[in-house]
Amino acid sequence: MFDPTKFTVPSAKPLPVILLLDVSRSMAGAKIQNLNDAVKDMLGTFRDTESGETEIHVAIITFGAEVRLHQPLVSASKIKWQDMSASGFTPLGTALKMAKAMIEDKNVIPSRAYRPTVVLVSDGQPTDDWQQPLADFIKDGRSSKCDRMAMAIGADADESVLGKFIEGTKSRLFY
Repeated sequence: MFDPTKFTVPSAKPLPVILLLDVSRSMAGAKIQNLNDAVKDMLGTFRDTESGETEIHVAIITFGAEVRLHQPLVSASKIKWQDMSASGFTPLGTALKMAKAMIEDKNVIPSRAYRPTVVLVSDGQPTDDWQQPLADFIKDGRSSKCDRMAMAIGADADESVLGKFIEGTKSRLFY
């Protein structure tokens, strides 16, 4: 029997991008402004790149005085960016745990989505236990299959920490 509801246009395949943004006290001044400018540019590029076949979905996790899901996963075209300010310590390990939990949840990032990309924007000066959460992120579960990029902010950025985040990928460290 003919059923016209069975003839629908497929929705765009989502490309999940998770931004891990360091908004700690060490990012104050020019660094936080550079982070804000970089994220504004990224979001603009993502909006311009979307097509009928691909829709870039962005989630933003900030870590500083607290770790929080600043922006749940949503189409880049729907995000209205507001500049961040810097305060607190640098709990990178907790931010990595949150990002991993998000990626592992198939209700948040469905199997039909493209492979997630995680972008760490930081001066690379964590103040918590971050090595084990990073090892878990890179080696276990769905998060181990993510594309990872890092953007160093500031002339004093700790490249060794940021380098460990992209280790084993074809990515390079951006400045």
